[in-house]
Amino acid sequence: MNHEAPMYEFLGLNFNLSNVLMITVASLIVFIIAAVSTRQLAMYPSGMQNFMEWVMDFVKGIVNSNMDWKEGGRFHVLGITIMMYVFVSNMLGLPFAVTYDGVLWWKSPTADPAVTLSLAAMVVGLSHYYGVKLRGVGAYGKEFFKPFWFMFPIKIIEEFANTLTLGLRLYGNIFAGEILLGLLAGGLATGFWGHIAAILPTLVWQGFSVFIGAIQAFIFTMLTMVYLSHKVNSDH
Repeated sequence: MNHEAPMYEFLGLNFNLSNVLMITVASLIVFIIAAVSTRQLAMYPSGMQNFMEWVMDFVKGIVNSNMDWKEGGRFHVLGITIMMYVFVSNMLGLPFAVTYDGVLWWKSPTADPAVTLSLAAMVVGLSHYYGVKLRGVGAYGKEFFKPFWFMFPIKIIEEFANTLTLGLRLYGNIFAGEILLGLLAGGLATGFWGHIAAILPTLVWQGFSVFIGAIQAFIFTMLTMVYLSHKVNSDH
């Protein structure tokens, strides 16, 4: 399991090529699903259109549970994108991992803290952006000093804590699942009988990992809407 990451330096910055590859693959898969699902819209849908409409209704329910649709409707597409992207990213490393010359190339992008923390930072950043856009700089800034002025440093720490917990929760669950799958494949699958013994626990854990991946996509989307709701609503 101690595989190295394919690093590439460009303009003084180090890029993990595996992350770049997997982020691109996940984005392409989500784009293809969305394009195929909406290519031939029908009054009585079937197949992929049914699936996409279910995802839209499911995310709409998440939005409505956190804020009024008049305010939250603008975040509907964002929620759909996050839900699909995180779920697809969680699934990519489940069937297999690809290594070449001791370097890990194929994995779940969400099994890397740099990816999940970047997603979390984007969500928190968007919440501040919409807070300022919808409420104004003055009204939004006052929230950091309520109910007392000395709450300001505590609320700043809270923003960093929200980013860390949102990103590390997703990373920890997906990374742990891939580690255990690797242990099952490498630890049990030694010899013919080892391969046979590894089949059942590997399939069981893969099925459980699909469930965990779906739950984590739901939690990430739900918390995104919670953070946005807290910033755009003056009642919180």
